[in-house]
Amino acid sequence: MTGAVSRDRRRFLTAGAAVLGAAASAQLWLPTSARAAETPLPDGVFSLGVASGDPLPDGIVLWTRLAPDPLNGGGMPDSVVSVEWEIAEDGRFRKTVRRGVAQARPELGHSVHVDVRGLRPDRAYWYRFRTSGQLSPTGRTRTAPHPRSSKGTLRVALASCQNWQHGYFTPYADMLDQDPDFVLFVGDYIYESKPATTGARVHEGSDEPYTLVQYRNRYAQYRTDPHLAAMHASAPWVVTFDDHEVDNDWAGEIPQDPAKQSHDAFVARLTAAFQAYYEHMPVRASAIPDGPHIQMYRRLDFGRLARLNVLDTRQFRSDQVTSQADAEDPSLTMLGAEQKEWLLDGLHDSPARWNLIASQIMMAETDLQIGDGKLWYYDAWDGYQAERNALLDEFESIRNPVVLSGDRHLTMISDLKKDYADPDSRVVGAEFVGTSISSNGDQDQAAFHAEWDPRMADNPHWKLIDAHRGYHLFDIRPGGIDAQVRVADTVLQPDAASSTLARLRVEAGKPGVRLV
Repeated sequence: MTGAVSRDRRRFLTAGAAVLGAAASAQLWLPTSARAAETPLPDGVFSLGVASGDPLPDGIVLWTRLAPDPLNGGGMPDSVVSVEWEIAEDGRFRKTVRRGVAQARPELGHSVHVDVRGLRPDRAYWYRFRTSGQLSPTGRTRTAPHPRSSKGTLRVALASCQNWQHGYFTPYADMLDQDPDFVLFVGDYIYESKPATTGARVHEGSDEPYTLVQYRNRYAQYRTDPHLAAMHASAPWVVTFDDHEVDNDWAGEIPQDPAKQSHDAFVARLTAAFQAYYEHMPVRASAIPDGPHIQMYRRLDFGRLARLNVLDTRQFRSDQVTSQADAEDPSLTMLGAEQKEWLLDGLHDSPARWNLIASQIMMAETDLQIGDGKLWYYDAWDGYQAERNALLDEFESIRNPVVLSGDRHLTMISDLKKDYADPDSRVVGAEFVGTSISSNGDQDQAAFHAEWDPRMADNPHWKLIDAHRGYHLFDIRPGGIDAQVRVADTVLQPDAASSTLARLRVEAGKPGVRLV
């Protein structure tokens, strides 16, 4: 998007957020009578920082959560707290454009979600919160372009899979320097695994989270990572979840281990996990959970340059596939009928040059069998091939479809083919499976290539595979998408250098992706 501030300016604003907050703490924007009525709260209520998300041409969601004792339930009184918010055209808040008061409620973990409207399209804004005499860090966000805008550039960072125990969230430091217009996070924001002392860091608690308080504590721990906090404060995020936000490999209302978790117990776990997810994500009120259900699939337009369809590949999927026969069963679904119809309608009716699909899991085929025969990776779209193949058939009539995925803890960049059973099948799109932020830690690259390179001949649609930690960066223009695979030297240290491992390009009107 056009009009972005310089990278140096961005770093100054992020690093100086606390300074700006302290300098402005005397500039209270509520009447004296309202301030006098406040009940003093413990220090450190903004320990989890600030965030924004789901940009519209005229609006943005602003987020914070009051938590002076974040790893022990939050530490807030069991009462509603008024929180002032303010959004401005400058980082010193001399040009305030909107302000108001939100209610942080105990039943929602004292989280705050402000859906600000009436903003100008394709503009940078700064925001902050205040309560009980305490001022939050300053955040910076951006609105989407005007609905009729078809020019300019959209810079998007694709991230997923950040396991606290496997490493530091080092790649976000580099992402901050790259100044994306928004971050697309496609799942595994937290991991529900038990604490283990063998990793770089240790999960809080003594077991997996099952209750609301336990999920709140786990999210709060992740939110304390300084690189993650800085990236949230620097650009809007568009998020969706995969499995580890609840339970590994869950599907619908079926847990990974039904023999150990009854249906009722797992429904209670889903309810707690979804509420904690909402409480910690910058999403609109449409995502407030209804018990064990949450509305997560949605659509965002960035002018006529790009349409982003965000999928939910967990709540509506058939039970986890475990065999080749099941993988080819036409009755099994990943999306459910309603979501599939919604997706196809949005793709066929799209006015955008680029039609992006945020899918938690890989759509291109993975054939693990070296030589004759097929051995598929069932947790991905390979496990639900009838539905996947029907979508790829539709892609042939969609304008510039590009799938953005995660889950694999690997970079896997592929052509999307109409029929993977036919080596000569037509290419109908491109897919970027982003590597993890920290999950799997620093892998042995030689061992990875020794295992995976022999499979390249059986997967000729793969253009690049790699096992470094990092993220993908996209510059989307009307004529093409330029992609970078950005990788960190290590995630076993909180600070490390990052570099571009590879550059790729997708040309408008030419399905597929190529190395540059």
